[in-house]
Amino acid sequence: MKTAKILVTGSSGTIGTGLCEELLARNYQVTGFDLKPNKWLSTVNERTIIGDLRDPSSLDALSSNWDAVVHLAANARVYNLVLNPLLARDNLEMVVNVLEFMRQRKIPKIVFASSREVYGNSRRIKCSENAPVRVDNCESPYAASKLGGEALIHAYHHCYGIDYIILRFSNVYGKYDDSDRLIPQLIKLAKANKELPIYGKRKRLDFTYLDDAINGIIKAIERFENAENDVFNIASGEAVSILHVASLIKKYMRTHNKVVLADTRTGEVVRFVADITKARRKLGYKPKTGIELGIRKSVQWYAQTK
Repeated sequence: MKTAKILVTGSSGTIGTGLCEELLARNYQVTGFDLKPNKWLSTVNERTIIGDLRDPSSLDALSSNWDAVVHLAANARVYNLVLNPLLARDNLEMVVNVLEFMRQRKIPKIVFASSREVYGNSRRIKCSENAPVRVDNCESPYAASKLGGEALIHAYHHCYGIDYIILRFSNVYGKYDDSDRLIPQLIKLAKANKELPIYGKRKRLDFTYLDDAINGIIKAIERFENAENDVFNIASGEAVSILHVASLIKKYMRTHNKVVLADTRTGEVVRFVADITKARRKLGYKPKTGIELGIRKSVQWYAQTK
């Protein structure tokens, strides 16, 4: 897709910040939209409109002159949505309001950030996009909100002609993240010489370095016409034990924190590895950063960040 003007929702988040940075480097005209200012990059912050996507009127001030929307904005912590399921309702409201904005302004294309959570606890060795996604596999309100978001996008495509690419991300990590997600949280605890809690001894997940996730979105934008109206896994294609993740963090931080094992928490997927064959074939997506290099880069970035 030869696209010049991109609206990025959730532009102050981890993926949003990195995506806007890369799009600007490639001379796209980018506007961000987020509930909060971007604290990481002034170049992104000065292009960020502050607004609440749960309120459709917050979009009224935006122009209609967009070639595509990349919708990243969401409440994204799985266990947080178990504790407060109303956050899942917010996710669905944001999708509806963005799609309505696009329908009314005749914006033709959307790239939607979905999640591997929609697969649930699958017994498949690798999860392919071609496998049916079932509502009874939703392990959490977060998973339900992402599956519902995908359904809404399909509906707006069929009824109103909005074309889409859905990207199912898996455990994105790297810079621009000071949340309590697994990897930044373990790095913070290791730095503070505290115990490292691991929820699920046998948990193995597909971790995706931020640069690879951003590359997947860029490929979706650039090859939109060849890949439109389809769903793609954006991941590393390898399952990694979270115990191994903790050991790598200790290795590169040169710490000796005690690892404390606990039961898997309600709503969490215990095993996932993505089949990225289709993303390789149709998008030209090629993840370049394995878990060891990714953890090393992440530790280095956090060490330089106050």
